[in-house]
Amino acid sequence: MARAIWTGVITFGLVTVPVGLFTATEDHTVHFHQLQRGTSDRIRNRRVNERTGEEVGSDDIVKGFEAGEGEYVVVEPDELDDIAPGRSRTIDISDFVGLDEIEPVYFARTYYLAPRGKEYLKVYELLRTALEKADKAGIATFVMRSKQYLTAVRAEDKVLVLQTLHWADEVRDPEKELPELPSGRAGRGRELDMAVQLVGALTSPWDPARYRDTYQEKVRELVRAKAEGQEITPAAEPPRATNVVDLMDVLRGSVERARSGSRSGSRSSPETGDRPAPGTRGKSSPETGDKSASRAGSKPASRGPAPRTGNRSASGSASRSAPGSGSRPRGKSELHRLSKAELYRRAADEGLPGRSKMSRDQLVDALSGGGRRRKKKAAA
Repeated sequence: MARAIWTGVITFGLVTVPVGLFTATEDHTVHFHQLQRGTSDRIRNRRVNERTGEEVGSDDIVKGFEAGEGEYVVVEPDELDDIAPGRSRTIDISDFVGLDEIEPVYFARTYYLAPRGKEYLKVYELLRTALEKADKAGIATFVMRSKQYLTAVRAEDKVLVLQTLHWADEVRDPEKELPELPSGRAGRGRELDMAVQLVGALTSPWDPARYRDTYQEKVRELVRAKAEGQEITPAAEPPRATNVVDLMDVLRGSVERARSGSRSGSRSSPETGDRPAPGTRGKSSPETGDKSASRAGSKPASRGPAPRTGNRSASGSASRSAPGSGSRPRGKSELHRLSKAELYRRAADEGLPGRSKMSRDQLVDALSGGGRRRKKKAAA
């Protein structure tokens, strides 16, 4: 059972819920020890007094701010806690915003919020359900480990998720920081049309399980091979940059390979090699040009860039029609024309269980009745 890394209360209006904060992700990086070359002697980092050269225990170390040359203002940990808003124990939601209003660059780390006791489950679930139905995120601040965080609190299935955000002055302006950026819209005519076709041919539903950290796998292979005295094979060189003169030919070849790879069930690329592709690849989809629908189409456990609750639809009135409306498409062919966000909203309207973990094809199958028929058949 995981342990909370922070405990306190979450507030919205006059409502207060005691909660614990839990890490939502884990690191699978291969870690190495530092050794002196030619030996098996470990290298240790120690806290040493630079004047005396003597090691100092953690209890005797305090924070100091340099006010002048050689002059420091000493601050104790308790003094930092005393000035923290809410005594460092409050996540205070000040307002609610649409998730699509937060640019992905602002999202940092992801945590789970859990109620601290069965007696708080009802109020906790009330906040979670309200956020889910409104498709909003609560913006709040809180203090942890002597640092204040700006956060977005949003709803997932059965749990509240807290994501730390970068402050506005921490996000760099790309036009000021980057050496080269296009001065105008790149590409035109046939080149742009072909690039859009390539995006469409490579479009598929978001499924995080399809991707893995191949670099860490290779690090483990390297360690195993060296331990067994095997020869190390270096990785292939990265592909060359595309020549502008050959751009149209490269685009056309990319589209043909993507479509043929979709038909054969796999596709290769210079960067990744052969990899399986879902059966939906290579088919045209309303998702391709729909920014809000593509960003809202799934509910990942941790945000990289802009996690979404998946309840927002870019199409508007079609997805907001009442459950059971005669205008709602039911056949698979008609459902396939809808984006995943629209399919998800229909699934939510009908109370379809497990919808957040379904792919686009699974949503189509379930909404058309195929999933329910199979469950009934299995139960019989």
